[in-house]
Amino acid sequence: MRRGCHCSLFLATLVLALQGCASFYFHKAVFSPPPPRSLTLSDNPMREYWAGIIFNGSKIGFSHFRLAPAAEEEKRFDIQSEAYFRIRFLMLDKKINLRGFDRVADDLSLICFDYAFDIDGNQLSLNGQRLTNQLAVTVRSRGESTRQVISLGTQIYPASAIALYPFLHGLEVGRRYHYTVYDGQTQKLAPVDQAILAYEESQLFRGPAFKIRTRFQGGTVTTWMNDHGESLLETSLNGVVISVLESEDVARKYLAQAALNKDENLLEFSLIKCDTVISDPDRIHTLTVHISGLSDSVTLPNDDRQACTRGGNGSICRLSPLSEAGNQDPVLPDVETLSRYLAPTIAISARHPQISSLAKKIVAGADGDPQRIRALIDWIRQHIAREPVDVFTALDVLMGGRAECQGHALLYAAFARTLDIPTRIVNGIVYAPEFRGFLYHSWNESIVDGRWVAVDPTFGQIPVDATHIKLLEGQNLSDLIPLVDMIGKLKVRILSAE
Repeated sequence: MRRGCHCSLFLATLVLALQGCASFYFHKAVFSPPPPRSLTLSDNPMREYWAGIIFNGSKIGFSHFRLAPAAEEEKRFDIQSEAYFRIRFLMLDKKINLRGFDRVADDLSLICFDYAFDIDGNQLSLNGQRLTNQLAVTVRSRGESTRQVISLGTQIYPASAIALYPFLHGLEVGRRYHYTVYDGQTQKLAPVDQAILAYEESQLFRGPAFKIRTRFQGGTVTTWMNDHGESLLETSLNGVVISVLESEDVARKYLAQAALNKDENLLEFSLIKCDTVISDPDRIHTLTVHISGLSDSVTLPNDDRQACTRGGNGSICRLSPLSEAGNQDPVLPDVETLSRYLAPTIAISARHPQISSLAKKIVAGADGDPQRIRALIDWIRQHIAREPVDVFTALDVLMGGRAECQGHALLYAAFARTLDIPTRIVNGIVYAPEFRGFLYHSWNESIVDGRWVAVDPTFGQIPVDATHIKLLEGQNLSDLIPLVDMIGKLKVRILSAE
């Protein structure tokens, strides 16, 4: 069966959220807001709350937040956070568990942290410590560890501090805050922009609250916080996700409800339906589409097989065979770029002994890069089950023996790089005839005979068919952040298919 997949971007998009008819649900509070005050954690050292999370109309999980003074350390505080999601995709359960521990100073600034991520049974852990002007981080997965040293030019905070920052620095309509956090999911420093927009009342929560808009990692979250610093309601993704305060018992009871939920939450949200039906996309040679729903900041990539032109209300893209590049000489990337696409990373374990030895065994007897690539693709299709299971690394795929498109792309990239074939991961959409529309998908591009050639290890295609529309390149969760603003908004109209 041919299908797209939902990549690990889901971790990024599961920010706490809602929206909808704001004028109907919210109105200006009849009470005047209390005067602003600047606080430290010592002024209000203990808080804990649970929140239920609803995605696309179905309850899928809970989050838990606890702040308490650190044992035997004056003016040090521990933030423990947890989020658990259970959601259905292509008739299978997806389980995601995120746990975090942050030790912070009295002003919320980061001292050290430990994070553990579990997605569909695959684990990734991080621990780090703030030094004088550096953040030292160790990332562990499948027994392998990688050390990162990040230079710091300013004060940093953990991502768990975002919910408390405006409360400590003063709740007042019109105030705006800018600061930098370390985000464990993307393993990078990221700017945060917060603005206190209004003081409102609503039938959705008790009492008046400050309306706070937070922009972070490509997404926007709207929070209603009371003057005690409690987040009464949080919304994002145009109303697709809702987070509301509830008791621990109610939050945990969702597990039974989620197990019985038969809704295809992710599929319904991410599917881009089309009026035109393509019954056999593998045979599509040339495709012309109109794409709308892109933000002004997004420019679709152009290369030998994809030419996109931005219009008034979207972009027109023509996808065609590599041969249509004409007689132009190939333009190879520079040495530095080539080195980047040959280098091992945390996700692409290109120098791991198991990856390296197996790749050489698979291509034994192959003559030239096209044959070696075909051998790698055939092995992946024969030995890695195509299931909607998220992974963190190529080793997760090899050891687990199953993955969705992003996992296939990670493993292929690791194989190819260890064989000195420059390879990158690209992300976009592909037509899925069983759903009569486009689904989000990941595949690869490798340099063959001096040109980047699109390769799809999930579908076994070299090169890929014309329904593969590239939106961006990148292997890390941080690279996928621009997709956050596209999912649920993108529309595709097929103009011609040959």
